[in-house]
Amino acid sequence: MKKKSISYAKWGYIFLIPFFVVYIVFSLYPLIQTFYNSFHEYIIDRGSIGGGWTTEAVAAEEQIKFIGIDNYKEIFSADGTLVHSFINTIVIWLVGFIPQIAVSLLLATWFTDLRLKIKAQGFFKTVIYLPNVIMASAIAFMFYTLFNQGGAMYDLVCRITGNEDTLLNSVWGTRGIIGFINFLLWYGNTTILLMAAIMGVDTSLYESAQIDGANPTQTFWKITIPLIKPLLSYVLVTSMIGGLQMYDVPALLTNDEGNPIVNGVRTARTLVMEIQTRKDSNVGLASAICVVIFIVSAVLGFAINFLGSDKRDGKKKKKKAKRG
Repeated sequence: MKKKSISYAKWGYIFLIPFFVVYIVFSLYPLIQTFYNSFHEYIIDRGSIGGGWTTEAVAAEEQIKFIGIDNYKEIFSADGTLVHSFINTIVIWLVGFIPQIAVSLLLATWFTDLRLKIKAQGFFKTVIYLPNVIMASAIAFMFYTLFNQGGAMYDLVCRITGNEDTLLNSVWGTRGIIGFINFLLWYGNTTILLMAAIMGVDTSLYESAQIDGANPTQTFWKITIPLIKPLLSYVLVTSMIGGLQMYDVPALLTNDEGNPIVNGVRTARTLVMEIQTRKDSNVGLASAICVVIFIVSAVLGFAINFLGSDKRDGKKKKKKAKRG
């Protein structure tokens, strides 16, 4: 008699079921619901309760009305705040990301260079990564205490500049502090990722470059950067998505206001802060902003992956070869 063969393929699908269930319930359904709500005027009235704490329940009244693409028209209208908030978000993200990627590349190159023979690497790597395990809200509150009036850094800045106004009341002071906090939180994680990518490069390539007389700068730009380009694209995309979702640090530093205000524009209000201000007053408009963030993130992500892909580089080389 022939033995019945055992198919292990079905077990792979069975183990995938929990993932798809969780994804559908907590990601796919909310995404579809957000798209649906974005075409409605969706207002939640929770009422008001006076007199401090109470256990009395207040029934929320929902008003839902289909309005088509009016929410999207309001977002991109001349007096809409989304454009200003989008610019604020991108500027604050760049203020933190540019030094983050520069410092991370420098540290990753140093730690992986065998010629430098850096001692106590484990200690330095731990110190570099440590801020990443601290809650962003805790660091934001600490910086708010330091730079607010009466804080240690406030007194120091006043002595240096001779200005008694706090940095949190200036546009670039606030943006700079938020960007520095984001840099402090994430440069350690980026350094570890880049180190892993550089350590994956074949050492014989560096040895060959040294024999040919290449200096460290040339090997960095001609060998290291091209070979870790996929991971650089990953870091850029994930950092950009995280930047577009920035909320806790600017909200805590500005008391959820997004101040200072210049020409009627809140210069530190981000896209997610705009969503939070409309979570009850107009859920439909908040949902439309979420959809816009989703589309912008997807488009920029695909563009970055395309620009950094090996296929694009291969096509360029083929075109050059044909011209030559």
